[in-house]
Amino acid sequence: MSDKSVQKKQYIIEKAREVFVEKGFKEVTMKDIVEACDISRGGLYLYFQNTEELFEDVLKLEQEDADDVFGQNISEEATPSDILALFLKEQKKELLSKKPSLNVAIYEYFFKHKVSAKDNLLKKQFDGAVYVIEKLIQAGIQSGEFYCEDPRGAARNIMYVLEGLKIASQTRGIPETAVDREILYVMQGLIADE
Repeated sequence: MSDKSVQKKQYIIEKAREVFVEKGFKEVTMKDIVEACDISRGGLYLYFQNTEELFEDVLKLEQEDADDVFGQNISEEATPSDILALFLKEQKKELLSKKPSLNVAIYEYFFKHKVSAKDNLLKKQFDGAVYVIEKLIQAGIQSGEFYCEDPRGAARNIMYVLEGLKIASQTRGIPETAVDREILYVMQGLIADE
């Protein structure tokens, strides 16, 4: 793909993200994307065959952006507890953000598409986060910062708590005090006794 084509595809993905944030997943049509991008229908179909394919690229971009933001904020001398605290801080920011997000569209997409475990992007992201948190916990155990008999179970638990908070924030709203309480509970469960 030429540089111009790569830029055009990126532009389409970014504009599509705005449409998915506004309308969710199930209400979006290719016509909506054409109008948002101000391109021809044929121009859109050069890059994407349907809204599912386009949405999957939006999700990949979203994950890359999140990884970049997180990675840029980690200093070289950061300890495992510093990194975990930063991760949880970023999650809190997302949970409390009033800025429209893709969360509703993501849930609509995965409820509509019973994707196999092998192909499920949400599952891959969840499992990837569990893996990284588990490694952080293990590093924290080795450095004496954390105490945990089951790092994988603790990492999974952290991700389930965050997923539950995300759903709560989208469906009924959640106060900052509740988010802080859950994050504190997670961290207290890992802190090694002095």
